[in-house]
Amino acid sequence: MDSLTGSAEGTLFRNEENGYSVISLRTREGLITVTGTMPLLMDGETVELDGAWVDHPQYGKQFKVSQLRIHQPQTLSAIEKYLGSGLIKGVGPSTARLIVAAFGKETLEVLGTQPERLLEVPKIGKIRMKQIAQSFLEQQASRSTFIFLQQYGISPALSAKIHKVYRDNTETLIRDNPYRLIDDIQGVGFLTADRIALSLGISEDSPFRLQAGIKYALQEASLSGGHTCLMEQELIDKAAELLYAPGAEIRRLLDELTLQKHLQVDLVDEVRWVSLPSLRKAEIDIAGRLLNLCKVSQQFMPGHVKANIKDFEKEQGIEFSKTQRAAVQKAAEHGLLVITGGPGTGKTTLINCIIHVLGSASNILLAAPTGRAAKRMSEACGREASTIHRLLQYGGEEGSFQINQENPLDCDCLIVDEVSMMDVFLMKSLLLALQPGTRLILVGDADQLPSVGPGNVLSDLLSCPAIPNSRLHEIFRQGQDSMIVVNAHRINQGQDPLMNTAGSDFFFENKGDPNQVVDTIMQLCLHRLPKFLKVKDGMRHIQVLSPTRKGMCGVQVLNTRLQEAFNPPTPRKKEVQFGEMTLREGDKVMHIRNNYQLEWETRDGGSGQGVFNGDIGLITSIQEDDKLVSVLYDDDKTVQYTYGDLEELDLAYCLSVHKSQGSEFPAVIMPMVGGPRMLLTRNLLYTGVTRARRLVVLVGRQEVLNMMVNNNLERRRYSLLSHWLNLFAPEFA
Repeated sequence: MDSLTGSAEGTLFRNEENGYSVISLRTREGLITVTGTMPLLMDGETVELDGAWVDHPQYGKQFKVSQLRIHQPQTLSAIEKYLGSGLIKGVGPSTARLIVAAFGKETLEVLGTQPERLLEVPKIGKIRMKQIAQSFLEQQASRSTFIFLQQYGISPALSAKIHKVYRDNTETLIRDNPYRLIDDIQGVGFLTADRIALSLGISEDSPFRLQAGIKYALQEASLSGGHTCLMEQELIDKAAELLYAPGAEIRRLLDELTLQKHLQVDLVDEVRWVSLPSLRKAEIDIAGRLLNLCKVSQQFMPGHVKANIKDFEKEQGIEFSKTQRAAVQKAAEHGLLVITGGPGTGKTTLINCIIHVLGSASNILLAAPTGRAAKRMSEACGREASTIHRLLQYGGEEGSFQINQENPLDCDCLIVDEVSMMDVFLMKSLLLALQPGTRLILVGDADQLPSVGPGNVLSDLLSCPAIPNSRLHEIFRQGQDSMIVVNAHRINQGQDPLMNTAGSDFFFENKGDPNQVVDTIMQLCLHRLPKFLKVKDGMRHIQVLSPTRKGMCGVQVLNTRLQEAFNPPTPRKKEVQFGEMTLREGDKVMHIRNNYQLEWETRDGGSGQGVFNGDIGLITSIQEDDKLVSVLYDDDKTVQYTYGDLEELDLAYCLSVHKSQGSEFPAVIMPMVGGPRMLLTRNLLYTGVTRARRLVVLVGRQEVLNMMVNNNLERRRYSLLSHWLNLFAPEFA
């Protein structure tokens, strides 16, 4: 790590939301450009920096700061420059000169402890004195937060986020209860809060610390593993390992948390399961509402259904299998039906037939969890489909849908696709919005990766005999012509895919070295596949998917390389640096978390709110003066991001397989270079392959592909939804 000392000479750029700054620093060697997240620095302040030298492709040599120490200016000229830099409201160069003339080297102490003495300065009255004092104290508080948290290893960006929430009370609140950070600040986990707590003198065996650790262990199981509950003994073991505490003490404190209703315990098959109250309630609500839908039989004459199926077959020139006809019949007769099957098994055709059978008089709504999945559904069904969030009209604070139990959906039937992506919270919100008697049809592929959020909703529904379902296995005519479809089913059955045959749409490029894999992926994206697909814009038609985020062939490295190839810097393209990422006009980006307040507009004058995890678009412009980045999404919606919102964007030239769920691309390329066994699984490969519509190319080592096909290790998700469904089913029979 390199070190640097100098005097601040001006801020070239600053993002007020996260503190990312570009400053000029006067050193013995001359002016140096320094970048990184840091507190607001005023001209004349002396700083000591730790960090590293980097070469920016456009701006040249820069010093990237990781830590800094601030020294207030000592000389009269430095103090005057410091105050007159424009960063304190009400103080310009001339006023700074008057203040320093009045108080000399005691100026900063006067501002901090006796601001009323500013009334001694000519032209400063009571209102202006209060304005100057408040602004100075705010700057000092922000800086105090930064310096206070830096000693505990808190990054500058996180320091800025913490100060934004706690403001002047940061140090007091954290010293009083460091564990509050876990609940209040996104990005702070137990380990960070614990490090601060222990540094402040809170003992390792403090009951307060141990209870916070127990809750954290359960929360972490939900966030990282998708579990809605844990076996009591497993939770005790995890918490004991995390906290270096005896299991007996953890058990005692767990009992206290249960008595206080902070956690809840259920005995299922002689095993005690511990849940967070919000997750437990969500699963219980889902079970009751689904079974209530099952209880209401739908009235259709059997002859009417059969006749309409025949009409549809004749109109489409197809012939359904017995399983498909039975699925349509169930959809007409039951209030709830779950349809599952892999690619080419006719799920979309069934949806269209169900719409035909129910008739034009029925008010039928279509929905899917993501924008891309909803768009695919619209195209396949010839009628509008919405994201679930937009269907439920998200508005206001996070977690609040305007369409809910008090204001339900006005429809006779709701058909939802890509249900494997729905976690328990989204499913609960959807069911709350349905009126009694509404027909619900859930469609998905149970063999895909489960939802990113907690729960195992689709699999749990299929495991309950009380929930009507139709499982589709047979590959139909159009699917039999595609090796993508054939190989998806082969992979799902643990068989090696058939590749590189004449006229195929499924290929394997054997490359042993990761560098060769990357080079091949670049050639495929830039030259070979656009020519093969007969398209000019490879970036729009080709999607690279990686099983891992890190490593030579991980998402991060491939995104950087593909950005350089597809959208290199030029003097005509504006760009903005955000942390480690450079965003440039023309870049392909993905929105990576739900933001219900972001506003959008369409070219025809439409407008609304809400941009959601998984939405993919292109950066159309960067407005440096207004600090805005405009992104045009696939559904013709333009969103303007302030620089403070850029943490919600990521480059999308390469996506993780998880992030690609619900999407479909003309061509998919996947590296096969190895990695953790728990990541390189059969259902991950299956999910990646089934994202492609026209072409799949795997690049890497054959043994890695074989290992993924044979690795049927599915990380079991603990949930109690199946238990509640089976427990409540007799009541609804």
